[in-house]
Amino acid sequence: MIHPRIDQLLDRVEDSRYALVIVSAKRARQINNYHHQLGEGIGFEEAPPPLVESRSKNYLTMAMEEIASGKITYHLPAT
Repeated sequence: MIHPRIDQLLDRVEDSRYALVIVSAKRARQINNYHHQLGEGIGFEEAPPPLVESRSKNYLTMAMEEIASGKITYHLPAT
């Protein structure tokens, strides 16, 4: 079983699978950059640390868990 469930994630990004993919991929990249910066002593402005405790070592899973918990949200811009 996949956790978090896709329906939980879609509720957080206004039912757009495309937005879910983009938001989770960008956040996973930020988490990856954070882990690479730990040893270099660089500031965390561009790459904040993970916002949830996760048993997974996979950055994409961590990003999706953040979205499911409501730490990361996305709203479509008004037209």
